[in-house]
Amino acid sequence: MSNKTKKIIDWVLAGIVGLLFIASAAGKLAGSQQTIDMAQQLGISAATFKTLGVIELLCALLFIIPRTGVLGTLLLAAYMGGAIATHLQHGLPLAPVIIIEALVWIAAIVRFPELRQRLIS
Repeated sequence: MSNKTKKIIDWVLAGIVGLLFIASAAGKLAGSQQTIDMAQQLGISAATFKTLGVIELLCALLFIIPRTGVLGTLLLAAYMGGAIATHLQHGLPLAPVIIIEALVWIAAIVRFPELRQRLIS
């Protein structure tokens, strides 16, 4: 695989992960009826849900920026760990959050050779 192809794959994966989290954060920040209903279902206030949206947005931006990408990876992984715990607590389906968590780690391992080296070697 050429270096150019690898860089394209890196940015496509980072873009997919970034878009997922930015879209989710935008929904929380916009306060749409769907997100308010979801917050109520989880027992979270609308204000707390907006705070989660800000945290999610900041983590996604840190992930997308190459210089802070490893930190963003760790923060997104922690965020998704909380999402998995919340889904377990409320009996919600786990597959979507586990798939997103796996996608974060796959993108990070492909994108950051130093992370790949520490985790796989």
